[in-house]
Amino acid sequence: MSHHNAVNGCKLVAALLLWLGASAGDKHTGRAHAAEHQQHTAHSSVGLDKVVLVIQSQRNSFHARRGGQRKVEVLKQAAELGQGVPVVLLLHELSEYEGDWSILPVLPYLSANYGQSASWFFFIEEETSVALPALLQVLQRYQVQEEWFLGKRLQDNEASIIHHYAFSEDPTSFSYPDPAAGWALSTPLLQRLTERIQHEHPKSDFTIDLKHEIALYIWEEGNGPKLTAVPEFCKETRDNCATTFTSYLPNCGDPVSKNDVFVAVKTCQKFHSERVPIVKATWEKDAGFLEYYSDVTDASIPTISLGVPNTERGHCGKTFAILRQFLSKAVPKADWLLIVDDDTLISLPRLRRLLRCYDPKEAVSLGERYGYSLLQNGYSYTTGGGGMVLSRVAVSRLVSSGCRCYSDDAPDDMVLGRCITSLGVPITHSPLFHQARPYDYSETLEQAVSFHKHWNIDPVVVYKHWLQDTPPRDEL
Repeated sequence: MSHHNAVNGCKLVAALLLWLGASAGDKHTGRAHAAEHQQHTAHSSVGLDKVVLVIQSQRNSFHARRGGQRKVEVLKQAAELGQGVPVVLLLHELSEYEGDWSILPVLPYLSANYGQSASWFFFIEEETSVALPALLQVLQRYQVQEEWFLGKRLQDNEASIIHHYAFSEDPTSFSYPDPAAGWALSTPLLQRLTERIQHEHPKSDFTIDLKHEIALYIWEEGNGPKLTAVPEFCKETRDNCATTFTSYLPNCGDPVSKNDVFVAVKTCQKFHSERVPIVKATWEKDAGFLEYYSDVTDASIPTISLGVPNTERGHCGKTFAILRQFLSKAVPKADWLLIVDDDTLISLPRLRRLLRCYDPKEAVSLGERYGYSLLQNGYSYTTGGGGMVLSRVAVSRLVSSGCRCYSDDAPDDMVLGRCITSLGVPITHSPLFHQARPYDYSETLEQAVSFHKHWNIDPVVVYKHWLQDTPPRDEL
């Protein structure tokens, strides 16, 4: 156990742990148990000036603007409350490094700049509202000398591929925070995490599901604290909530036109009869412009061969050929390019609603964001299965940059991510895109734009349940 935990500022909790017969290695678990199942009799005196609130903002202009609006709202509320002013930070402004979204890279910065003055670090999404009086009441329940990891509890009901099948014997035994409801770290915990980051290499190079991986890193195979559930950290509005959440699909106006989105479906001959009929039976009808790109020409679908042979692994050669095709006169001119696999299920109406929030005159790369080697100055990328959305400006910059595949079977999404990062184009994340199936996620899924894979599901049933909107009554 870290030497930070040897200094215990709360005699009441220490006495309770001794009474329970807890060993030194069980202190974290005992402390969390005490927090969740009994009322603290000793309260910490915490003012807003002891809180650093980090808005998990993004560099894209729409998200930067929304993050800025949230910051103004928080500071205005603090001024009206008159109980001190918190430090409010926009995550995307803390450094020039694109990988800061994965949180761990910015902890040393937060520790160095605010570790001596702050007691709590509270993380929220751009669309998360905070009631500062209720937040203070929550934080005052916990002794600031202790290591605390607070949040709204999520858990897996079944072992999930996106969590690398962690805790497969009992998936419900591990909890991770819902970022939409906000989550908090006490300063002693943040400082110890900073020491680990500076002296240890992560066990995995990939960042796939941030909320779960943050919780795993903090838990440290049982040596760190588990998540302590806070009922006042909410998504839906109810009494006594410290936080509430609106939506990952904001209302930015009328959807963009069907003709503003060109859809490229990657397929190959062996899936023409298996997967393409699913696309045609579900979401193809919602596309204005759609083409199937394959390794052979098949007039019955129809498919177009781009002269790139099929590969068993990555599809970099095919994807870069699609980028060039999108800019050519061979296809109708559109503002947006959507590249999907033939086993991607997607709601194009919801995508067109989402795209209204973004400026097609900017270089935009949108989808489900993953990261590679982010603690070692790596790069982010939009994972391909959930769908990759690029503005025409972004495609033009990619193609003209000379960036290319090192082989036809290289992972297209990762190569694109590395190229886009080198061009200074932000990888914009939306939790509405999904690389896996709906059952691979927690039950609190927001309204989705996409899912991926037909494995062990009926894709038509999944599409109708999760992605097909009910038509307006006058269309029935």
